[in-house]
Amino acid sequence: MNNKTKLTRRSLMGAIGTVGVAAPLGTALLGQASAQTATGAKAVALAITGDESHNSDVYRTALQATLVQDAGVPIDFSDEEKLISYENLQRYKILILFRNGTRHPGGYNNLDKTVNIVSVPPLQRKLDSKFVATITDQQCKDIKRWVEEGGSLWAWHNNSRLSLMRQDYRDVQGATIIGHPPVRPFKVKIINHDHPITAGVNDFVVTDEQHFLVYEKDPKHVLAMSVNEDNLTYRSRDGKPSNTCEAVWAYDYGKGRVCFFAPGHAMTALWNPEYEKMQKNAVKWLLHQT
Repeated sequence: MNNKTKLTRRSLMGAIGTVGVAAPLGTALLGQASAQTATGAKAVALAITGDESHNSDVYRTALQATLVQDAGVPIDFSDEEKLISYENLQRYKILILFRNGTRHPGGYNNLDKTVNIVSVPPLQRKLDSKFVATITDQQCKDIKRWVEEGGSLWAWHNNSRLSLMRQDYRDVQGATIIGHPPVRPFKVKIINHDHPITAGVNDFVVTDEQHFLVYEKDPKHVLAMSVNEDNLTYRSRDGKPSNTCEAVWAYDYGKGRVCFFAPGHAMTALWNPEYEKMQKNAVKWLLHQT
């Protein structure tokens, strides 16, 4: 993708793909001053979701329930990164990134690794799992500028992978991913109960991917840690085994705000009642309502 590609009416029509609570295709994101939902309300958030390991419909369904239906936040959903530009972000107050910023043009095996693949006639193409970055340097610069000027970035789960490839985004988001063990239960332990995002939220347990990260901002911004209480470990930033890592943080960035939520591979984790409470609190904070 050309880093300086300009969004046009035609490209937006192609990109709108999976609009969730957004307007019909004839009215959404097509040169208007603001996107409109099906009910006519202005969409305040753009959610770019899904990748090879994360079905976009899972996150659209999960966030529609907690943020759209329950919290009343109009959101435009898509899986097209091309919608990320400084000009388009001006239409929104929140950018939700639930996507790692890569694609596998050579394909990937989406079957269980234990499955013996039989093909008659034999496959002529060989799967090539090499990935390419699909959110460009320019798009990350656009995000940074937009947040500095007052926008709010809400990064989720494996989106920390994008920070491995894009320094501007890394500076805004605040961390890079190390990896994660297999799905297993772990506790999300609130360590700062005084922040608006964690107000009234209790510790909770989810069965999910426990992501281990290299957090690079001030520790005072960390709101919650992930803790495996069975003392099952994974490598930490210093290479040593650890059962805990930063899981939720939030801070001001220029005139804007940034929030990161690590748990979120499974819909069941996203719909944990305490986590839902945290999500609804986060929306208000990102909208500068608290």
